[in-house]
Amino acid sequence: MYFKIKIIVVLFLILTTQTSPIFGSLKLNAQSKDSIILAGGCFWCVEADFEKVNGVSEVISGYTGGFVKNPTYKQVVKGGTGHYEAVIIHFDPGVVSTKDILNMFFRSIDPTDAGGQFCDRGDSYKSAIFAKPSQTLTAERALIEAEAALGKKIVTPILKISEFFVAEDYHQDYYKGENLLLTRFGPIQQKNAYKRYRKACGRDERLIELWGKEAFLN
Repeated sequence: MYFKIKIIVVLFLILTTQTSPIFGSLKLNAQSKDSIILAGGCFWCVEADFEKVNGVSEVISGYTGGFVKNPTYKQVVKGGTGHYEAVIIHFDPGVVSTKDILNMFFRSIDPTDAGGQFCDRGDSYKSAIFAKPSQTLTAERALIEAEAALGKKIVTPILKISEFFVAEDYHQDYYKGENLLLTRFGPIQQKNAYKRYRKACGRDERLIELWGKEAFLN
């Protein structure tokens, strides 16, 4: 009897630890009740923006939308993989809704830019919403509302969800990293290097220019 129970427990553990076919090697956060995949240019910045949102439990940087399995950062930014730099946001819809997240997302990017985002140019830095079927209508409505609020044509596409590949460890929580980086200015703590990059890229400056008081800033 003990042996049979032990087999059942082992089988249960195996089944409950399998990775999701939608998200490749990613194991979904058990505390999250929903998730959405967004591409908004540099994933360091999108991660930094949304990890501060109440109701968001985790934001993970990665790659999606392409045809290359398990791509590396160098492959993606070089081009030819079809992948976007993106994040998957895990959140509690009882605290923050999909609509709320999408409204914040549009106001955290330049949705009128079809060539990338801010100083980062190229296909891998384009903005996009990778919506599950249950999120498509909400995404379409959020886009229409954002377009009306902005008064300009939005080019950010709403795409079907595709396999999400988690980026290399050093990209995760990059904006608050404590490691020292050797730069042409000398050793700089990673989180300070991130701040310099974001400022030099003109991200927040452009958001204020575009969205005014509605801009969703870090």
